[in-house]
Amino acid sequence: MISLRYFLGFVLWSLLNPVSPAAERPNILWITSEDNAAHWLGCYGNAQAATPRLDRLAAEGLRFTRAYSNAPVCAVARSTILMGAYAPTMGTQHMRSRHPIPADFVPYVTILRKAGYYCVNRSKTDYNFRGQDTALWDDCSGKAHYRRRAAGQPFMAVINLTTTHESGLFPDQIRRNRAVGMIPKTPRVPPAEVALPPSLPDLPEIRADAAVYHDLVSAMDRQVGELLDELERAGLAEDTVVFYYSDHGGALPRSKRFLEDSGVRVPLLIRIPEKFRHLSPWKPGEVIDEAVAFVDFAPTLLSLTGLSAPESTQGRAFLGPDRVPARKFEFLYGDRFDENPGMRRGLTDGRFKYIRCFTPHLHRPPFCQYPLGQGAWQAWKSAASEGRLEKGYHLDLMTRPLPVEALFDLESDPWEIRNLAADPRHAEILKEMRDQLQTQMIGTRDTGVVPEALWKEMAGEKPIREIILAAGKTHDRWVELAFQATAVEWDPSIIDALESESPVERHWAILACHLHPEESRRFLPLLEKRKEDASPHLQSSARSAIAAILDP
Repeated sequence: MISLRYFLGFVLWSLLNPVSPAAERPNILWITSEDNAAHWLGCYGNAQAATPRLDRLAAEGLRFTRAYSNAPVCAVARSTILMGAYAPTMGTQHMRSRHPIPADFVPYVTILRKAGYYCVNRSKTDYNFRGQDTALWDDCSGKAHYRRRAAGQPFMAVINLTTTHESGLFPDQIRRNRAVGMIPKTPRVPPAEVALPPSLPDLPEIRADAAVYHDLVSAMDRQVGELLDELERAGLAEDTVVFYYSDHGGALPRSKRFLEDSGVRVPLLIRIPEKFRHLSPWKPGEVIDEAVAFVDFAPTLLSLTGLSAPESTQGRAFLGPDRVPARKFEFLYGDRFDENPGMRRGLTDGRFKYIRCFTPHLHRPPFCQYPLGQGAWQAWKSAASEGRLEKGYHLDLMTRPLPVEALFDLESDPWEIRNLAADPRHAEILKEMRDQLQTQMIGTRDTGVVPEALWKEMAGEKPIREIILAAGKTHDRWVELAFQATAVEWDPSIIDALESESPVERHWAILACHLHPEESRRFLPLLEKRKEDASPHLQSSARSAIAAILDP
């Protein structure tokens, strides 16, 4: 069941936001696929793709060229979609964490059901916060379908297609998919002819997986077509707004789990029937360069259906009567993936991408063991360790620590290979985006500045956001310390934080010492004291920092 705290929060929201009678409202059908970035589809310019149904949907509707999953992994992305709020604001940024969140975050599906919509989900949830996901829906199962609604009742249906998930490139799954005829035994695009992006090394195993993935995308395209045909046969196509999107990028290496566009730029196609054309500023068939992100989906959905978004919403409506102008920057985030911790934040304005790593002392990609089930990932890792890769980007990506700062010019370098952060010609835009990211993290009360290992110590069973809000302006200080600790230039003033009463401030001071071993050597006595810190996490961090200083 949903927690009492959450239930009472929704009751309060309902009293403050009564639903008024409304004119005819559209049905909503969301078709989602998994792990496929926009560049895998024909309508996004892939000449080797075979995606006729999605290409047709793009021609009949709107095609967004700058649609972003705020996070490059499913559970975090879905929590952002569900609430219309950034995961680091809520405390849902760590993969499958199930931490509690405050009651004032209200799922869009709860609002729709209160307004009389029949809401079904088939059937992935992964909402990444404490509670029973399926209880949010009228039906959440492998058999959920809008046909089970009451006569005349509007519906909201989410249908999730798993065909293109990265596990489809695991050898056993490839064999199963071929055995049942989902994909051909011989790839439609021969591996030797696959057009590989320059972000991937040219290895036979990567070519083989890319060829199979083209076939998986084509299989997914057929499934989309079946869903659209079913809607047409039911006589509902002219009453239903259709969204198609992928939950994030992927599935080949350096896609999923990465903040580069191959991990976060997703396909987004929206078809709006004639009777609801007034809800869109664009005409069918238009290509839309305006940036949108997953945080915008809930407020846009509510705007399309004539409903108000809750106060906790951080996204904007880009369709419907509540439409507001686009932001200058889209906010991106990546934290713990499965067993591997980490913290990265990013911004993009479509021309430039800025990525900051707040844990550059931790693992390089693929960040966790799961994707190593792919032949492509295994081959890249082996080639790097065996010296079969030339010095440069492909070798560095697998073997070197993540840089603290990365800046990419997406116009001249769309695959984000050349890091311009150290280029003095780009110093001005680097500083602007660095400052803007710090402002963004302060403004959204980013909970990531508190390491997840400290959450239980500091919050107990409370949502970590409550601790952040109670900290007030102290949170600003935590964000500033995170930037100071990871700055290229050593700032000795951070040593004062080693003696702070705040475990968060001590954490960032210890990390600064770890990242600057030579400069912090003379502060070893202070670090030795932290080996007896009240926090087990900080005890461990201090030992790691001391080891880095003594054996740089």
